Amino acid sequence: MPIVPKTVLPAAVLTAAALLVSGCGAVGSANAQAAAEGAPVSAESVGSSLSAPQLQSPGDFPAPAVQEPIEPNAADSAPGGEASSSTDDDAVVPADDIAAGQTFPTLPGVGPETRGEVPDTARQVLVAIGEDAKDTRNQLVLYQRADVEADWEAVKVFSAHNGRSGWAEERREGDGTTPVGVFALTDAGGAKADPNSKLPYTQNSGLRDGAAQVYGEDWRDVFDYVIAINYNRKAGTAPTDNTRPMGWDAGGKIWLHVDHDSPTRGCVTVPTDEMQYLLQTIDPELDPHIVMGPADLLGR
Repeated sequence: MPIVPKTVLPAAVLTAAALLVSGCGAVGSANAQAAAEGAPVSAESVGSSLSAPQLQSPGDFPAPAVQEPIEPNAADSAPGGEASSSTDDDAVVPADDIAAGQTFPTLPGVGPETRGEVPDTARQVLVAIGEDAKDTRNQLVLYQRADVEADWEAVKVFSAHNGRSGWAEERREGDGTTPVGVFALTDAGGAKADPNSKLPYTQNSGLRDGAAQVYGEDWRDVFDYVIAINYNRKAGTAPTDNTRPMGWDAGGKIWLHVDHDSPTRGCVTVPTDEMQYLLQTIDPELDPHIVMGPADLLGR
């Protein structure tokens, strides 16, 4: 896979790009349009302690859903932290209570149908599993294997948010869902300078100002670091690229990005330090992918 040179794009040109983001960005609403045209955008100021961004229009972030953290059941595991599971190709290893260091013959929570969509060449996979189709929180686990015949090791476990309307196998522009499926991870970027990303990284300083205009100063960092999820996008381009091979109505700009303590418009989010970790760890040489969706669909 060719590596795209790291570039720094002019802030004046790209501030508007931040306001065109349609997955978790500042998108499609009257505020976004006004900001793109240079008109003032109202964003209620946020206090010193972070709270969910105020709604600017129906297309913006909602207040955080009040949900209890996912409390998984204890997993069946063998001595030494290795999970016990059947060698049956159709067996699904439980995705409960995964801990870093455990090893598995197959990706936990991922059934044979979904597993078949993961390329044999993939040696690094993120798995984001929600409890059901309406969940706005998920367990995100980074798995890696030494070679294509080796067992998968759970490298790191994250608590993450996803779309405010849960998950969808066929999402539409603006519906607030996160797409279900298996997607490659090939490109990264953000408002801040490259934090030593292994993926090709495109800096776009306009993303920070755009986020602040729409969501308020306390939320200007949500696009500091992003990894593009290859849903309805052209691989090998900056995350802000608007190319949509499946058409505009399917939505786009579905990213991994910095968490804002609330559900998203379709992206998957983790805290800033964990985004830095992912950028420094996700390796294009390992053909990285993300598998994401609710437990019942991924378990097929």
